[in-house]
Amino acid sequence: MRVRGISWVGVKTDSYQQMRDFFADTVGVAAEYERPDFAVFRFPNGDKLEVFGPGADDPAEQFAVEKVVASLLVDDIDAAVTELRQAGIELIGTKQGGGDGYFWQHFRAPDGKVFELVCDPRHP
Repeated sequence: MRVRGISWVGVKTDSYQQMRDFFADTVGVAAEYERPDFAVFRFPNGDKLEVFGPGADDPAEQFAVEKVVASLLVDDIDAAVTELRQAGIELIGTKQGGGDGYFWQHFRAPDGKVFELVCDPRHP
C-alpha cells in the first residue's frame, strides 16, 4: 500500500460554534461547506478538516472511541482495503462514497483506534 499523506481530520466536539469560528476566523480557512453542527474546511493543499458538533449526522463508528479521527490518502482504495483485509486488520462498515470519486473506508488499527482510508481525486 502506498499512502500519500493524511488528507482528512475529523473533530467531534461539544463546542461546535467555538471550534468552527476558531478554524474560520483564527486559522483563516474558509468553510467550504456547512450545515447545522457541521463544517468542512479545505486547506490550500487539498487537505480537509471537518468539525462535527453534538447534533451532526456522523457515522456512529467514526467517533465511538476517539474524538479525533485521521484518514490516510491512497490512490486505489479497493487495493488498499484488500491489503488491510489480508493483513488481518478489522474493517468497519463498508466502503462509502461521497460523489465525484471520493471514497472512504473506516478500519480499526492494531491499538483499537479508528482510522480511515480515503481516495480523493481532488487532492493534489
